[in-house]
Amino acid sequence: MIPLLAQYAPTRLVRLSPVDGVIIGFYFVLVLAIGLYLRRRANTGEDFFMAGREMTAWIAGLSFLSANLGSLELMGWAGSAYQYGILATHWYWIGAIPAMLFLGLVMMPFYYISKTHSVPGYLKLRFGEPSRALSSISFAVMTVLMSGINMYSMALVLKVILGWDINFSIWVSSLTVAVYVALGGLRSAIFNEVLQFVLIWAGALLIPVMGLTEAGGWTNLKLQIARNASAEYTHLWGTLGTFTGNPMGIHWTGIVFGLGAIISFGYWTTDFLVVQRVLTAKDLRAAKMAPIIGAAFKMMVPFIVILPGLLALALLPIKLVGQNEAAAIGHSYNEVLPLMLARYCGPGLLGLGITALIAGFMSGMAGNVSAFTTVWTYDIYRALINKNASDHHYVNMGRWCTVVGVLISVGTAYFVMQFASIMDYVQAIFSFFIAPLFGTVVLGMLWKRATRTAGFWGLLAGTLTSIGMWSWVKADPAALRYVALSPHARPMAQDMYQALWSWIVCVVVTISVSYTV
Repeated sequence: MIPLLAQYAPTRLVRLSPVDGVIIGFYFVLVLAIGLYLRRRANTGEDFFMAGREMTAWIAGLSFLSANLGSLELMGWAGSAYQYGILATHWYWIGAIPAMLFLGLVMMPFYYISKTHSVPGYLKLRFGEPSRALSSISFAVMTVLMSGINMYSMALVLKVILGWDINFSIWVSSLTVAVYVALGGLRSAIFNEVLQFVLIWAGALLIPVMGLTEAGGWTNLKLQIARNASAEYTHLWGTLGTFTGNPMGIHWTGIVFGLGAIISFGYWTTDFLVVQRVLTAKDLRAAKMAPIIGAAFKMMVPFIVILPGLLALALLPIKLVGQNEAAAIGHSYNEVLPLMLARYCGPGLLGLGITALIAGFMSGMAGNVSAFTTVWTYDIYRALINKNASDHHYVNMGRWCTVVGVLISVGTAYFVMQFASIMDYVQAIFSFFIAPLFGTVVLGMLWKRATRTAGFWGLLAGTLTSIGMWSWVKADPAALRYVALSPHARPMAQDMYQALWSWIVCVVVTISVSYTV
């Protein structure tokens, strides 16, 4: 293996061979062909927005995971592993598996039996129209903010690997997604996500296998990380007894409660981006099995996401920095994966690796767009603007909304550049919208005494609390000691405690109002 970074050039690391171009071109043609083929099966609202509710447990389960395993997951957590070390693994095992199992075994019966099209739709059944309107608007805002991350991630890949202009990269990739989701709806997104799941694994496995070979195995890798950064970067639990003993500046309480109990359960059980895939299952048994199948595969994802970031710490000859410093100094944390891809992959393998990253982008972007389209059409447009239109009208609205959602997301792609890393941005957004929503949904499902008025005010109070704390720290960095319990907390640690406080406020307000109104 010849390290390509030894001949590092700031504008372009590698050149595609003809076979690489054929592989990438074939992938774009294939996803568009799937959209065209499935267009004739997306004529009714149930078909376009819910894929006819006829997916098997395996298809729904792989799509459930693939909607999460987008480019922000691949590039974001690889960058976070470089930034924070092996602590990033907690976002998979503590921060995913328990919540995915809880969704399948406990919450899925509530969602599926109600035959709702969305999580805001469930809130309408439980808490009334005001709660549905608030949650759907919040979710629509969150989704377009998240869509921008996928666009930005893919643009980074094409910029770093191929030297393409970042604006051109954003438009080419986003319009491809808009076309195939608008044609085939959720069914097209799901079938492409299953295809993308296979491609992601085939391409992303190249880096850990080759990297561990170069490093000389896990033991030697740890020694090299200790030499280049610190031994703290390879400890999963041992450094969490204090706020200052680990790269993230977080205490174990932030991991266990902020991440394990709030952020993870909020995301995997209430984020409609992933829940929508399970709702397409053909029956309740398939709906309950889909998250369990997804959880089994989720346990292995750190090997293709976290490990490349650790390998970069040990092996890259350049120092990566935060995104806001990268323009002046060099490459950012977010570019770990494309840099490692350029390091190892020659003709053919490079095309496969780039296709894997493109597949990750397509998967994440399509997931956000299809979820946004459903919530806008059913929970905002039909509920608040035009209640009595035909089913055909709503399908057409969904198609146009797909294009509009993509265009709005293009704007949010540039907003991401203000954050040090992709995942700092993602977790901040989750603390704003997902954490309080989880408090409202779980109380609605498990506590009969919760009233409609209480559901609305609890959700609003939790959301404003999180946004308010984030704004407070932005205006006065000294406030970090109160929000994250330590002045040494890094952005990721702040997000965990922010989520915990917003969930507590949501629950306390909901319970208090339930007993008074």
